Formats: sequence, C-alpha cells, structure tokens
Amino acid sequence: MKKLMTLALMAIALTAQAQEKTTIEVPQWVKNVKFSGYGMLQYQGQDPEDNATNSFNLRLARFILDGKIGDFDWRAQIQATNVKGPGEPTVQLVDLYAEWRKYPEFKVRAGQFKRAFTFENPTNPITQGWYAYANVINALSGFGDRTGEKSSGGRDIGIQASGDLFPNAEGRRLFHYQIGVYNGEGINSKDADNKKDIIGGVWVMPVKGVRIGAFGWTGTKGSISATQTVTSVSETNPPVVTTNKVTTTLTSVRKNRYAISAEYDKDQYTFRAEYLHSQGWGSNLDLGDKADGWYAFGIVPVIKSKLHAKARYQTYRPAKEWATSKTMYEIGANYFFTKNLQVNLEYARVNDRSLASHNYNFVDVELDFRF
Repeated sequence: MKKLMTLALMAIALTAQAQEKTTIEVPQWVKNVKFSGYGMLQYQGQDPEDNATNSFNLRLARFILDGKIGDFDWRAQIQATNVKGPGEPTVQLVDLYAEWRKYPEFKVRAGQFKRAFTFENPTNPITQGWYAYANVINALSGFGDRTGEKSSGGRDIGIQASGDLFPNAEGRRLFHYQIGVYNGEGINSKDADNKKDIIGGVWVMPVKGVRIGAFGWTGTKGSISATQTVTSVSETNPPVVTTNKVTTTLTSVRKNRYAISAEYDKDQYTFRAEYLHSQGWGSNLDLGDKADGWYAFGIVPVIKSKLHAKARYQTYRPAKEWATSKTMYEIGANYFFTKNLQVNLEYARVNDRSLASHNYNFVDVELDFRF
C-alpha cells in the first residue's frame, strides 16, 4: 500500500511538472524587428517614330527588415527588378546600414544607403508618385548615372552625419544639415581609385511643410568605359568618310555637382521643384563634360486619401545644350483602394530633340501594393 501511495504521488508530481508552461525570454531587439515590403506592377507604352513599344513589366519588389538596438536603428533591404529587361531580373542588396540616433541634433549613419543629394532621391518609389524619378534625378543623382555607374537607386557605401537644429516654440526644428563621405562607385562596390566622394546638403523649414535647400557633390568615378564618335577621311579620289565608335577607359573621372531645391508637402498636397547641374565626363564623350536639368510637379487631393491628381514638367539636357534635351509634359492620377493598394495612371507628351522626329506619346499604368 505504501509503495502504491508513493507511486501515485510521483505520478501527480510529474504530471504537474509537465503542465507547467515553459517561458522563453525573447530579446528586446528581436521584438523591435519589423518586416515589410511592396511590389510595383507596370504597363508602359510609347510611340516614337519607327520605335513604338508597349509591354507589361514587373517594375520591382522590395523586402525590408527594420530594427532597433539601443540608440541604433538599422535597416536591411533587398530589391528584385527587371532592370536588365524581361528574362534578366536583378536581385541585389540595396540598403544595409545602422544609424546612431540618440540626439536629433547629431546622428551618424554607416553602411549602404541613399546619398545626401536632392529632395527627390531619398523618397520611396511607391510614395514618390510618378512612373519613375525625374530624368535629371536618374542621370545625376546616382540611379542610372551618366557616368555609366550601374543602377544604384541613388545609393553608395559610406558614412554620414546629419541633424536638425533650432527648434521653435512648438518644437519644430527649422534647420537641417547632412554630409557624407562615400566610395563614389555605387552600391555593392568597393572604391576603385581610393578617392572618396563628399556630398552634403542643408535646408531651412521656415513654415510647416516647406523646405528650401541646396546640395553639393564632389568626387570621382574610379573608371568609366566611354565611347566617342571618330570620323576619318581617306586620301582616295573621291575621299571616303568613315564614322566609328571608339571605346576608351577613363580613370578617376571628376564629378562636381550641385542642386537647388524647394518643396511644400502638407495635408496630401505636394509641390516640389529642383535644378541639378553636373560637370565631369560621362560614358558618352560626344556629350561633353556638362549636363543639367530640372523638374517641377504638383500632386493634390481630389478626394482626400482616395484620389490624387498630378502634373509634372521636366527637362534633362545630357550635354547642357537644347539640341540634346528631353522634355516631358505629364498629367495623371493616383487612386487608393486602401492605404496599401493603389493604381497610378500617367500620360506624357515627350519632346526629345536627339531624335529625328522629336515628339511622341507615353503612357504608364501601375498597380502598387504594400505588405
């Protein structure tokens, strides 16, 4: 009997122990990790003379991890896109950085991230509002750069200091600064010539929603595969004229750029204008060593949080001459089914003076979603 009582008590004790919940303490930094992303699906058509095209396209997908460890924020972002064209997708790491944010007056970011140049560059593609960034931003802010740098989404590897100063009575800060030192080669690339790019910007915010700023950029591109048109005339009678494209490699090509920017962004009304100028050779030597461009746009709510109308004017001159200019007059609308699902419509009349027939039409339709 005594043995039975002992066995019964042991069974009860084991059962109670098995029923106890095991608690695993999750570190706070794991709790602070957030996963998000978005996808952008696109239809695009245009009708330049003898070169009309139309196609569905997977513009891009992004997968994002954001986190916080103590006074540091961090981000890791991967992008998949058809940047090389259908059937040749590119998957690459676009962001990987940590930023010390203990004080709003002085923050330090290190890793791979957006260059400190222009207001438009840091904007997210899904919130930027258009089928693409302005042509001048693409060419002179490190996207498909005129230097031939691979598409970098405006990013580079380096370190940046920034801060917001002079709070007013409501606590809104009136002045922002940022300055960074970068490899100068674009994303996922080491410095090719051991010379760094220095990029900085400042802006004032005198009224809520208003920013007025200026940016500067000086540095080098380690190497450029550049082409030049070479014409030769034979000594025969009659002479024969031959035109060829000659490819050469330029090293440590200088980049000197500046931008002037203004923006109003409040209550779903967004107006922005920027002018960019570049001095330095690009991958096409026939275009010379200067380029510039500008854009201005407005996006306004027709039905708040539901339907926005938009218009944009932009010009890019790859040789800083009107004979090379490409100008687009764009109108469109963005409709939000929910805050995470939208469709964007856009029509543009294009004037491209580098073509024999300058004018043509352009349309873009996008379905964008977040998760």
